[in-house]
Amino acid sequence: MDTYDIKKDHPSLYAPKPVDWHVVEVPELQFLQVDGHGDPNTSPAYTEAVEALYPLSYGIRALAKRDLGRVHTVGPLEGLWSAEDPHDFAARNKSAWDWTMMISQPDWITSEMVDEATSVTGKKALPGLHRVRFAPYAEGRSVQVLHVGSYDDEAPTLRRLHEEYLPAHGLTFNGRHHEIYLSDPRRIAPDKLRTVLRQPVTDAS
Repeated sequence: MDTYDIKKDHPSLYAPKPVDWHVVEVPELQFLQVDGHGDPNTSPAYTEAVEALYPLSYGIRALAKRDLGRVHTVGPLEGLWSAEDPHDFAARNKSAWDWTMMISQPDWITSEMVDEATSVTGKKALPGLHRVRFAPYAEGRSVQVLHVGSYDDEAPTLRRLHEEYLPAHGLTFNGRHHEIYLSDPRRIAPDKLRTVLRQPVTDAS
């Protein structure tokens, strides 16, 4: 029985080589998603979102194995980030940030399966579970880079994207900043964390 792993099935998107910013084409994928606002380091809503996404994802995996005989690895945590005032995002004023935390799901997972898994997972005390939605997300043409280091050290890499790479290539923003967390911060030192930074783009002209 083959095991689906999004990092292996989409290596250019989820296991990129450590090169500079480069263009990728991101297909529509489906995700469990939770929206929220505020500093992820201090916001109870953020903690509740993550604590709901993982158990539900593992519940879906168990259901898919039982009912479909299909096995998959639970994908990494991902986040879409933005702020009403772009300066707040660049300045890392986290209390002003809007976020959507997500975990991808294989294309054979249906909304009915998510509902069933939610019903089972709901027997646990997970206050963020009712905020989870199951929906597709499409980015299309994007640029991305693999960042190795602390989340708070991303600023120079993002500044290079905004001030150098995009203008030099005639590109501009076309969606929210996207991060894919390949490392577990509870187990990996901050300077060794691996994070995919992605930005949907379109032609500037």
